[in-house]
Amino acid sequence: MSAKNRIMMISTHGYVGAVPELGKPDTGGQVVYVLELSKCFGRMGYQVDILTRQFEDQPREERVARRVRVLRFPCGGKDFIPKETLCEHIPEWVTTALRMIQGKRLRYEFINSHYWDAGLAGQALASALQIRHMHTPHSIGSWKRDNMDEPPDVLERKYNFRQRIREEAVIYDECDALIATTPQQRDILCDPEGEYEVPREKVFVVPPGYDDNRFFPVSGASRLALKKEHQFEGPIVLALGRMAHNKGYDLLIQAMPVVFERIKGARLLLAIGSTEPSPREREQIEELKQLAERLGVAGRIIYRDYIPDDELADYYRMADVFALSSRYEPFGMTAVEAMACETPAVITTEGGLWEQIIWGLDGIYANPFDPQAFGHAICAVLQHPKLATQLAKFGSQKARARFTWTGVAQRILARSQSLPARVNVPEEHEQALGREERAEHLEEAPL
Repeated sequence: MSAKNRIMMISTHGYVGAVPELGKPDTGGQVVYVLELSKCFGRMGYQVDILTRQFEDQPREERVARRVRVLRFPCGGKDFIPKETLCEHIPEWVTTALRMIQGKRLRYEFINSHYWDAGLAGQALASALQIRHMHTPHSIGSWKRDNMDEPPDVLERKYNFRQRIREEAVIYDECDALIATTPQQRDILCDPEGEYEVPREKVFVVPPGYDDNRFFPVSGASRLALKKEHQFEGPIVLALGRMAHNKGYDLLIQAMPVVFERIKGARLLLAIGSTEPSPREREQIEELKQLAERLGVAGRIIYRDYIPDDELADYYRMADVFALSSRYEPFGMTAVEAMACETPAVITTEGGLWEQIIWGLDGIYANPFDPQAFGHAICAVLQHPKLATQLAKFGSQKARARFTWTGVAQRILARSQSLPARVNVPEEHEQALGREERAEHLEEAPL
């Protein structure tokens, strides 16, 4: 298999695997994005290697799907390392990965790296191998910093923003193309008065996708049966995701008194745990419960831990409203999945998705920092059946028209093919990697 048929995806942090351990630290929407996009490339006939970090007891290689595998390389020891500090170990990771790539004489059409730690790795490998490099930031350091409400010194200790923004600027300057997930991200990257000043022609917008084989509408009778099966009664407002401050679950709880006062029998379902919650996650959930007690709404909130992947679509379907209340959200894939299942969505304005929504037609958006306004938006959906029906119908149509993985993959491939080839490939590298006639039997060779 020649370089024209092989793609390298890099996502170095978190628990990247064939069955992602969602809810574990640094493991959420980005991992889903990388896996689903890779599987779509695989269905199109490409061989895809997802390169990530090996730690704990993870295997060196894991099959994801036909033509798609995860390859893991160690760095920084056996323990989990948070994404904020993983950058310190990326040079070691690159050395190990490069040794394997050259030893197996693997050739790639392009590299697509995800988040800034993988961007460092992707740019180093692109330079060493003379491969085109497209980088997907997922979130942007300066925007995340400016949208958090903690003191600057606390933010710096937790998130390493100074180094992150400095490294991001270098990655954005040196890579061949940047994939923004929203127009808002593109504007931040290209702002001439901002911290990156990326040329506009270098950035193209491709929203994330969802799996339309899993997330699709069912009949009203099926939705009622699902709700009965899970022993839920009355209108259900659903929020789900990993337990993190930026997700704004506390802001959503503050919005719910308005809803509970007006909507008889309404409940808030918070599916925000993980299979193995950390002490900090347990502490945050306890803080949410204490907030609910102070507001007098504790009895109307249902808590769930991590929802298995095969049950996720049914949770969307039995909800009457999906609430995305994040303090900041690069995109908001959970809202798109809910929309695809014909569940009306109320979406944060502190993120990228709301700009691609027609208010009152495919969804409703509101500012979660104004809990009253966010609560009234939820009430509007629950109080007006005609509005809820309209949001369900057109939200599902918008999801199918704009946000499927096939469309995402096609747009990325088209952009990669428009990029100029890298030049000045060292002679010894050509000798090591140029024997395409030997590549076919190495295509899926184990490490």
